[in-house]
Amino acid sequence: MSEGRISPHAFVGPGVELGERVAVGPGAVLLGPCVVEDDAYIGAGAQLGAPPEMTDHVQNAAWAGELEHAGVRIGRGAVIREGAVIHQGSYRATTVGAGSWVLNRAYLAHDVLLGDDATVSAGVSVGGHCVIGDRVNLGMNASVHQRTFIGAGCMVGMGTPVARDLPPYAKAYGSPARIRGLNAIGMRRHGVDEAQIAALEAAYAAGDLLLESVTTEWSGDLARAVAQWLEREHRRPASAG
Repeated sequence: MSEGRISPHAFVGPGVELGERVAVGPGAVLLGPCVVEDDAYIGAGAQLGAPPEMTDHVQNAAWAGELEHAGVRIGRGAVIREGAVIHQGSYRATTVGAGSWVLNRAYLAHDVLLGDDATVSAGVSVGGHCVIGDRVNLGMNASVHQRTFIGAGCMVGMGTPVARDLPPYAKAYGSPARIRGLNAIGMRRHGVDEAQIAALEAAYAAGDLLLESVTTEWSGDLARAVAQWLEREHRRPASAG
């Protein structure tokens, strides 16, 4: 752990493991079990590791060494900005993927899995058990209902309430949230082949949000994103707009 990057005004409790070159700002509270990987940044006043907000789970005093629950894991190079709140998992570690940004006043509830290189904008609230894919961008003050799945590369508009699943690379906004086409720009930036972009765009335009009729042989990261979507049980995609 690098010297001088942990504010003396931060609280780093028992059971917290900090990697190399981690920065922790003044007033931040880190409660165990918690792992913060190399090069992560924890902003002033951020709060990591409070117990799950579940009435049947103990509200333990982690600062006194009462290390219950399943932990928090902050991936390599992730940025957690001022006032963000991330709660302990109840059965799996609440996870922020490598290179992701969780901006000021954002909230990740228990058991949330946030992928790599994602952006959770200011004021966003994500309910318990949600799975948010790689490179997802959640706009300011969006809210995500518990147990919702948001596929890799999705874009969610500011203030959008998301209560149903989003397939990979969908754009969604409005109230209630509706799928408004494909995040083709994000796909191109990530190097996805134009033929695969066209196939996914055609499927969504035809209303096949479950991707059950698509015969394209996906490849690379897109193949993994589609497989993650197809393997999810009880998919309930938002309506197309």
